[in-house]
Amino acid sequence: MRVLVVEDEQVLADTIAVGLRRESMAVDVVYDGDSALERTDVNDYDVVVLDRDLPGVHGDEVARALVDRSYAGRILMLTASGGLEDRVEGLTLGADDYMAKPFAFAELVARVRALSRRAVPPLPPVLSRSGITLDPANHVVERDGREVPLTPKEFAVLEVLMRANGTVVSAEGLLEKAWDENADPFTNVVRVTVMTLRKKLGDPPVIQTVPGAGYRL
Repeated sequence: MRVLVVEDEQVLADTIAVGLRRESMAVDVVYDGDSALERTDVNDYDVVVLDRDLPGVHGDEVARALVDRSYAGRILMLTASGGLEDRVEGLTLGADDYMAKPFAFAELVARVRALSRRAVPPLPPVLSRSGITLDPANHVVERDGREVPLTPKEFAVLEVLMRANGTVVSAEGLLEKAWDENADPFTNVVRVTVMTLRKKLGDPPVIQTVPGAGYRL
């Protein structure tokens, strides 16, 4: 899952990003509305965590712009304005969810994951395929009832493959969804991660390499 955090309080933004990365999410961070629009122009995010009171382009305008161009990512508006009228206005602008500061980080994670499941068709809370179950909320992977310990990045790659529901995911697609913008696209990090993931999942292998195309589970 790839998330964009848009928050002008840099310490808070970076803290949110660190926490979400520990939950096996790929996270990019920007500190103003102009940068948010630039990033969403070039990257596909599953969820945009959007502060409302931003310098430059206001968070309301960012939300309107994303809605106007039918951006596929879900919007979680995060703001200090937590009154009923503020929440109603935020949702009216096109936000999919609304959280007031201060907030419990566990709730933020739960809401981000809930928004990411609003795909078409909707995704179940626990993914299951080829004898593998993946529970994003509890960060647990099992194969045939045996728990498989994974690193956050291995977990993220497996989640992307399972969300693809049997279709091929290119190495570039995995890099986009499981790594943030700081990842070097010219390294073999995807191949190495898939290799270690295969080893941990055990035999018979369930991740297929499709030559010239990518990977499929």
